[in-house]
Amino acid sequence: MTAVDPRKPGLYERVRRVIPPIEWPVFEADIEAILRLKSERDAIILAHNYQSPEIFHCVADAVGDSLALAREAAKSDARVIVMAGVHFMAETAKLLNPSKTVLIPDARAGCSLAESIDADDMRLLRRGYPGAPVVTYVNTSAAVKAASDICCTSANAVKVVESLGAPRVIMIPDEYLAKNVAAQTKVEIIAWRGRCEVHEQFTAADIRELREAHPGTIVLAHPECAPEVVAEADFAGSTAEMIGYVDLKRPARVALVTECSMSDNVAVNYPDVEFVRPCGLCPHMKRITLAKIRHALETLEGEVTIDPSIAAPARRAVERMLAL
Repeated sequence: MTAVDPRKPGLYERVRRVIPPIEWPVFEADIEAILRLKSERDAIILAHNYQSPEIFHCVADAVGDSLALAREAAKSDARVIVMAGVHFMAETAKLLNPSKTVLIPDARAGCSLAESIDADDMRLLRRGYPGAPVVTYVNTSAAVKAASDICCTSANAVKVVESLGAPRVIMIPDEYLAKNVAAQTKVEIIAWRGRCEVHEQFTAADIRELREAHPGTIVLAHPECAPEVVAEADFAGSTAEMIGYVDLKRPARVALVTECSMSDNVAVNYPDVEFVRPCGLCPHMKRITLAKIRHALETLEGEVTIDPSIAAPARRAVERMLAL
């Protein structure tokens, strides 16, 4: 391995503020191979905002939150789509591209929210609240989406709920997102008990301690955090909305109360902003590595398939969201 020459322009320049030069040679060979394989396979890589910087900034063709990635998947012309995210995101990409090959580099990259509810739970909910439409967060399996009326993301949840024109809505599976949406609408929200294993760790006391340790910090929280955490924050929004806030407001010092890699990825483009990093690591996102992306492109292993009887209604729920 050779040390990085700081005078040599290239991909390393994109990430030099968050990846030390001594670490770059560990990534370089995989990055070069992935860029070559993408061309050979007619492939694109979609990377969520929680992916590590060497993936997010060096090999991804499109990056963003769940909503942005769903939209990118819907308009892709590539024959192969590699999802650098978690399994439900790969399923969503497949729903919107049924004739294309969609790969997940590690099938074990799951989600505590997706695992908190299944189609049987959905049927029980509908029986308990007859007539109430079901809004399903995209952090769910295709089978759960298929049993829903419409999907949402954290960026458009309020809009989706209010678009239904119903006085009462079932919103699953994120308990905290549902409660945070309920605080912004007159629609009665029936919540489920699911929680994100990353965001549920943050507390209001954490935010107060952060402010005490770093005076003047602007705190941005994800709406998967508990309502009391959102109340302590200066702003709450999806990962895309957090980035928009930083871009527009340019706070001198900011803390993004969400997954660890988010701050690293945003900091690359805002050298004038100091990022305080309260860290909540998503073990599922971190299952995706450069080496696994390379292997997926080399072998086309990890293909995502969905039963057609599930795919059709699940696709309708996603497309209904995208049409708003």
